[in-house]
Amino acid sequence: MMIFAPSLLFGAPMVKKGLSFFVFLFFSLLPLGTSRIAVAADEVLVSAAASLTEAFTEMGKAYEAKNPGVAVKFNFAASGQLLQQIAQGAPVDIFASADQKTMDTAEEKGLIVSGTRRDFAGNRLVLITPPGSKYVGSLADIRGLSRIAIGNPEFVPAGRYVKAMLEKEGIWKDVEKSLILGVSVRQVLDYVARGEVDAGFVFATDATLAGDRVVGALEFSPPTPITYPISVVKGSAKAGLAESFISFVLSGDGKAILARYGFVVEGLIPLKKPDSRGVASIFQSLRRTPSTPHS
Repeated sequence: MMIFAPSLLFGAPMVKKGLSFFVFLFFSLLPLGTSRIAVAADEVLVSAAASLTEAFTEMGKAYEAKNPGVAVKFNFAASGQLLQQIAQGAPVDIFASADQKTMDTAEEKGLIVSGTRRDFAGNRLVLITPPGSKYVGSLADIRGLSRIAIGNPEFVPAGRYVKAMLEKEGIWKDVEKSLILGVSVRQVLDYVARGEVDAGFVFATDATLAGDRVVGALEFSPPTPITYPISVVKGSAKAGLAESFISFVLSGDGKAILARYGFVVEGLIPLKKPDSRGVASIFQSLRRTPSTPHS
């Protein structure tokens, strides 16, 4: 706050006469003035997998509501890209990955604080297609598709899960030339929603965002379970605040938010879960009725 001398407010000859008024004016305006002095809020920067965008955005608002004066900022992208940014010195406090492999690499490189790593959610892998496209009733059917979108396995966890699954099923080499690689799972979702590909593999939580722009075909279980780890980044100047946010993610309130967006969390059933045939019920309203039964 800028404090004005009485002589500057009233002129030198009026100092004595105006002093009482000045004191009154000063103290009457003090609450207003102090409220205008915006003390920089404590900020914590979270780099999180693209599939966490909506859930973590709500998570941040909920945390801020419970912790006045704290601001949670986010950077969403493919987990591998976020890891590269952290390795290059990006000022990140918390890292949340969509797979264990990326976090393992971060730990091996000494980029996260030992003992703060926690698993907080799970997800499911699904195949989606544009409305009106060729029906896909089994994983083997993708051999007949011309353009299949997946996240780039080099740095997109969803893409790594897909590659591992297709290799295990002996399909990878058959479809490799038909693959369109996205820079994130969200880009794959966009490809399918715009009808630029015949099908795409995304996380179930991402597929729900597209509504009737995509059709859910099948849900799969990759060889490695899809789990999300979170950790404090080494060198963070807000380590205590970072641990507090992670605790909130792991709390009942945090789990409830994740479950609402379809993530698998301990002790809670996701809002959307697979049906008995292995087809994601999140697509119940979108799934077409084929002329032949599911295999």
